[in-house]
Amino acid sequence: MYAVFRSGGKQYRAAKGDVLRLEKIEAEEGATVNFEDVLLVGEGADIKVGNPVLNGSSVSGKVLRQGKSKKVSVVKFKRRQNYLRQGSHRQFFTEVEITAISGSGAKKAAPKKEAAAEKEVAPKKPPTGDKAAAKKPATKKAAAKKTATKKAATKKSPAGDKPAAKKKAAKKTAAKKDD
Repeated sequence: MYAVFRSGGKQYRAAKGDVLRLEKIEAEEGATVNFEDVLLVGEGADIKVGNPVLNGSSVSGKVLRQGKSKKVSVVKFKRRQNYLRQGSHRQFFTEVEITAISGSGAKKAAPKKEAAAEKEVAPKKPPTGDKAAAKKPATKKAAAKKTATKKAATKKSPAGDKPAAKKKAAKKTAAKKDD
């Protein structure tokens, strides 16, 4: 059995008997600590996922030691600015051995495919009443005329040339009729 829990702003995956280095916790060596922010508990295919945490679940552990990590050098440097600052840092930690994981009070995580199959979409019914009678199915010729008029309307003539374009179109149609 394993669990994912949150401590010190980080998330840790742990199983019974694991030894973890966590952010510093205020507890004496040998004391028992309990983590209530359990996000996930799993054992094989049986996985319980919280939303965001599992209620009634906890991870308990025993504090083995308090300590400081290795020294990390910190250098701030800007070239050609006569700027150099050097320092170091040692982060505090708490070493914890996980003694027990209790997981209860959450639903199993359902596979996505099954969840999608459960949601059935009801077929849409056609509208009834006066609006249904007013709508008629469009024919192919009517649809073609609509698209042709839309295309002609979207084409723009040069700016300020609208009356001249109408006159030219009228002259062309008149010339065709004469022929």
